[in-house]
Amino acid sequence: MSPAVARRSRSRDQRRDDIPVARRSPAAAPKRRRLGLLLASGVVFSSSIAAVLLIPMVPELLNGPGDPSPELVEGIDAQPSRDGRLLGHFPYPEVSLDALVPVEAGIELHRDAALALNAMRRAAAADGVDLRLLSGYRSHDLQKNIFFDVKSERNQTAAERAKVSAPPGYSEHSTGYAVDFGDGADPATNLSQSFENTRAFRWLQDNAAVYHFTLSFPVVNPQGVSYEPWHWRFEGSSQALRAFEPARRLADGL
Repeated sequence: MSPAVARRSRSRDQRRDDIPVARRSPAAAPKRRRLGLLLASGVVFSSSIAAVLLIPMVPELLNGPGDPSPELVEGIDAQPSRDGRLLGHFPYPEVSLDALVPVEAGIELHRDAALALNAMRRAAAADGVDLRLLSGYRSHDLQKNIFFDVKSERNQTAAERAKVSAPPGYSEHSTGYAVDFGDGADPATNLSQSFENTRAFRWLQDNAAVYHFTLSFPVVNPQGVSYEPWHWRFEGSSQALRAFEPARRLADGL
């Protein structure tokens, strides 16, 4: 085990509590507004020009359908930062119900992520790697239970809890694109930083990008979230890329 892993290691039993079976909940999408120009013969109206120039400054026009809005979370005193993060986590909407498909008993994903995941797991199996799926989509309500129930059990502050679990409304799992992996040949490493020592993790490092999966929280990440070698997200569609653009830009220092 590397020194970085040793410093950040947690017990497997504790981390398993953070990954329940997820269920579904639809999300509503806001509608765009349309602004019209006022025209008059031979005259350019300053009010029309002002309206056009102000379009990029109107929040409703900046945010397309499904874009999340940072919100206060009841039970957490901290407020979202200027880039929308709450205790390090970006806000994410719930995927709509009709986009979810079952991938295993009790586990659902967005259909795009599910297709890529199935292909990736077949390739891993062909290489002798038993890539297990531990968790997929989680509703905001389920994430609320995970966050606050375990926080209470462990007598943690919200900031301490957010190091290992996102607040409700701020979990990548709510998009239907995030997955937690395990190694079927070494289940003792499930949801543990020691997962990085498994064949499954090494296979993911070498091959996951081919199927558009990327590690969400590496050892050093600007979000300040604990290292999670098991947590990967799908970025293989325009919708998925858009959902994770703020996190990618932060990671790239943009």
